[in-house]
Amino acid sequence: MNLQIIHDSKGNPTGVFIPMQDWKQLKKRYVGLAEYEVEEPTKEQLITELKAAIQELKDVEKGQKQARPLADLLNEL
Repeated sequence: MNLQIIHDSKGNPTGVFIPMQDWKQLKKRYVGLAEYEVEEPTKEQLITELKAAIQELKDVEKGQKQARPLADLLNEL
């Protein structure tokens, strides 16, 4: 298995990259791992989310909505 350790800007390990071939083998061996996979959003879903984000920005500019802290927005990702 060829794992790669992911580090933050300070050099601290923050995650692991598992190549797809290894991931498939792990899923066969440990059936419960499949529940941790996240499906890629469709093009339509991305467009809908971008439109909603643009509308939210317009509402903030108009004073109809209050801006949220950047940390909150990043946590949504």
